[in-house]
Amino acid sequence: MTIKDSEIQSIKQRFGIIGHSTLLNNAVRVAMQVAPTDMSVLITGESGSGKESFSKIIHHLSPKKHGQFIAINCGSIPEGTIDSELFGHEKGSFTGAHEARKGYFEVTNGGTIFLDEIGEMPLGTQARLLRVLENGEFIKVGSSKVQKTDVRVVAATNVNLMKNVEEGKFREDLYYRLSTVPIYVPPLRERGEDIELLFRKFASDFAEKYKVKPITLTDEAKSLLLKYRFPGNIRQLKNLVEQISVLSPEVKEIDYHQLQKYLPKDSLLPALYKSESSENISERDILYKVLFEMRKDVNELKKIVLENANNPSQAAQIVKENSELFEGIEDEIKPTLDAIRVLKPNDTPTIEEEEVQDISHITEDDSLSIEKKEKELIVKALRKNNNKRKYAAQDLGISERTLYRKIKQYELEE
Repeated sequence: MTIKDSEIQSIKQRFGIIGHSTLLNNAVRVAMQVAPTDMSVLITGESGSGKESFSKIIHHLSPKKHGQFIAINCGSIPEGTIDSELFGHEKGSFTGAHEARKGYFEVTNGGTIFLDEIGEMPLGTQARLLRVLENGEFIKVGSSKVQKTDVRVVAATNVNLMKNVEEGKFREDLYYRLSTVPIYVPPLRERGEDIELLFRKFASDFAEKYKVKPITLTDEAKSLLLKYRFPGNIRQLKNLVEQISVLSPEVKEIDYHQLQKYLPKDSLLPALYKSESSENISERDILYKVLFEMRKDVNELKKIVLENANNPSQAAQIVKENSELFEGIEDEIKPTLDAIRVLKPNDTPTIEEEEVQDISHITEDDSLSIEKKEKELIVKALRKNNNKRKYAAQDLGISERTLYRKIKQYELEE
């Protein structure tokens, strides 16, 4: 089945997908090609990259388009109730089951189920799902009656499922059954100038929403935007544009320094996606590398200032142009060192630690435990997101289920 470029563009407009990058167009093309079939699809990509949009393309272009479409986040459903949610239960099958309930596979018969964060699904539920995929059969919790369903399953993950298979966290047979056709949704940083297109779209939307002037970027600011890695992908870019639109309503054009103030302090840290190409990279070594690069930049600036000591006006101008780096260096280095200790506190780095002795005075007490740091990070994420656990979990890079467990563990319930 040959898909024309004009058809791809039409589908992108229909489903609100913005961008022209080759990787994005290829993902849309594969979704369009597989949609008319009954094959299972596994969509991979980082959190916030727009995987659900591709599941909708598959559903609406499939023979099941007149059936129901349900999107389920496997990571947000407690392990004890996920079987009941998906397959239903009989009255009295467990404490609290006061009446029989239909599950999603029964309700969505003839439609499509999108299982997001499939890697978070418990092993027992995985076995039940495999039976649905192979035979179209399922059994309600507390029942012995086999029921039939005709449901198209589209799954998505932001983790390396093959690694989970090797670690015994995911069934190998289910992995191969789900990934009959894989679709890779590229992260925002791999989409080039699509970032600018999305920025303009969001700026226009928020200008209309908040009755303000649409923000634009100077050439230098555009360059900074395109270089930023956006670990939160489209979701993060959208939040960034909304923040600028609200906090700078009178500013029509955002310059380099203004945009830099809105970008997170951890922008110097690389956003790691756990793909096969990065599995063997030590995060601790990467963080040390970032730290030394920062230190190198500051030392070079100090050298330039000293060389211009006989020209006070020139030295003052250099300091002024790089004031944010000079003033913020301790704030940048401190979380980097903390991250190193949290990642692997007992690991011996491959880079000699005496190289950072001259800045070690800015670190916190080394006796700070991993648990305490983890608790602090969770509290900060919850406060930042007004206790909305879904978004706090996304910022922390963990599933909602894991966040719920940690909140209970650290007694953070209000």
